[in-house]
Amino acid sequence: MERTYAVRTYGCQMNEHDSERIAGLLEAGGLVPASTEDEADVIVLNTCCIRENADNKLYGALGHLKALKDARPDVQLAVGGCLAQKDRDLIQQRAGHVDVVFGTHNVHRAAELLAEARINGPILEILEETARGDAEAFPSALPSQRDADHKAWVTIQIGCDNSCAFCIVPSVRGPEISRPFGALLGEVGDLAEDGVTEITLLGQNVNSYGRDLTVRLRSLDAGPADRFEAGRRWSESSSRRAQPLFADLLTAVGEVDGIRRIRFTSPHPKDLRPETIIAMSETAAVCEHLHLPLQSGSDRILAAMHRGYTAERYMERLVAARAGIEDLAVTTDLIVGFPGETEVDFEATLELVAEAGYDSAYCFVFSPREGTEAATMVGDFVDHDVCVDRFERLQKVLKRSALLSHQSRIGRIEEVAIEGPAKREPNQVTGRTRQNKLVHLMAADGLRPGAYADVRIVGATTHYLHADLVEITAPPQHRRRIPVASA
Repeated sequence: MERTYAVRTYGCQMNEHDSERIAGLLEAGGLVPASTEDEADVIVLNTCCIRENADNKLYGALGHLKALKDARPDVQLAVGGCLAQKDRDLIQQRAGHVDVVFGTHNVHRAAELLAEARINGPILEILEETARGDAEAFPSALPSQRDADHKAWVTIQIGCDNSCAFCIVPSVRGPEISRPFGALLGEVGDLAEDGVTEITLLGQNVNSYGRDLTVRLRSLDAGPADRFEAGRRWSESSSRRAQPLFADLLTAVGEVDGIRRIRFTSPHPKDLRPETIIAMSETAAVCEHLHLPLQSGSDRILAAMHRGYTAERYMERLVAARAGIEDLAVTTDLIVGFPGETEVDFEATLELVAEAGYDSAYCFVFSPREGTEAATMVGDFVDHDVCVDRFERLQKVLKRSALLSHQSRIGRIEEVAIEGPAKREPNQVTGRTRQNKLVHLMAADGLRPGAYADVRIVGATTHYLHADLVEITAPPQHRRRIPVASA
């Protein structure tokens, strides 16, 4: 009988993308997906460590899986991802029944480590950082098993060079490394041939892409391929270097035949450049959605966070983006109760959030993570009850803005990409507008995942829109399965 596997993912899109690659590696090794996790021969937990309760979730899951391991000793358990990178030895100490622990820099070794552990016993392998130029370090260089045929993630960089006081990512993902321009375009081209119409470019700070890439042009008469590899930005002097920038990448990906939508996450406000706004406006495939994390509206707190911008500077860039990109939806991230946050600081956040009029936001109560600067600010921690009160007040402002934004779309014709059946309404399907707004509409022939349709918005709630079908504009594309993406 074939051996089976299951992968459970915690955390962000980067982790979800890593999980697709882990699944691809396991299938390349002859495993097949299990019907349920409890029936799997190999179970991989791909972890996150951004939030404090990530630890509790992992060890709770491992506690359940110990009973499974006791009943079926041949079952292999692996823990990977950010929490594995951070806690390494602790995981094996607290959960001795785990067979393999691997980190963020050796995802490409997941299947090999599991095979080695079947022979040699438990393995702990954590690499401290990725070697620059190591193609295997990028998840997109590995086999993949995607959840959706019509859309895919493409990792354009790994790691982060910022030093936000609350963030553990630089410690577990390492320094920022950009993937070569040509490799990215090669993968996007392969995905388009595979029937993918929507690409999401992934990175910890996508709009700093290319800062570590340089291309020396041989002469002023460099051919199109040389110029293209340089990111469409070539110097007037052959002795100078040119850098491919994120704006150039957006433009180039937008020219790949078959790609109808381009999304990206996440940019950093301090690096949002005018040329990126121009590229978003002028590249038809780039969706009118910008996720621009604010974190706080207080200059004092932003400085303590080491965010690299003020509230005024943030708003200048937000205003510039909205002025340059028609019908732009803006979402954000916010932290409530960062150490030292006073009521005055929080009021500044409320005021800026109201002024910004976000379409939606991810809000978090501050959670100290061991290894970050903020975790050492114990004397300045904000009382939990105060944090809860502030969180609820912030939610009211955000929900008001989201509802007003959604109501303003009633009566409009919107293009949606169909994602699949609605979770709670079997007679409905869901789709996403170019602004990434969730839309519910009645199921109909041809509204299968990957189809595009024009719909009329007829109702609005805080979190989604209701619509009636106008016409199907493009059916799902035929998928040609490609086992390994171009790297």
